[in-house]
Amino acid sequence: MYDLKPKKFIALGLFFCLGLFMALWGGYVTNYFKEPWYSSIIKPTFNPPDWVFAPIWIFLYLTIAFAAWLIWLSPKNTEKILKIFFVHLLINASWSIAFFAMHQILASLVIIGIIIIFVIWLIKLYLPVNKISAILMVPYLFWLCFAFILNYSIYNLN
Repeated sequence: MYDLKPKKFIALGLFFCLGLFMALWGGYVTNYFKEPWYSSIIKPTFNPPDWVFAPIWIFLYLTIAFAAWLIWLSPKNTEKILKIFFVHLLINASWSIAFFAMHQILASLVIIGIIIIFVIWLIKLYLPVNKISAILMVPYLFWLCFAFILNYSIYNLN
């Protein structure tokens, strides 16, 4: 009989590596293109200090990677759900490019709105498959809503 446990843990490692890669990608684009532009724009008073973003995004990417892994483990046909998850990651990766590299505040606001729609969709798709996965996406959704408000405020101020 074939033991699937090693395969499950290898897959978990791959999902976590993907999550870390996404966090590193966002951090790289941010750090490379951020200055001097970001220091010159007007930010709202509730803008968190720069050091807050990296740990939050690392935590969130690992959390959503774990949620996707739980979906992958499901005996149900989850291929479509995982495709939506990966498309959502690509859209998420485009935000850093739009905001920091291209300085397109309005475009980045639209991108966050699209990401929020995808996350709500994923939560709805995850719920009947794995409730824990759906719950794990909620902090990400809250952070995205905060990011939307922050991005909107930056757009209005500039």
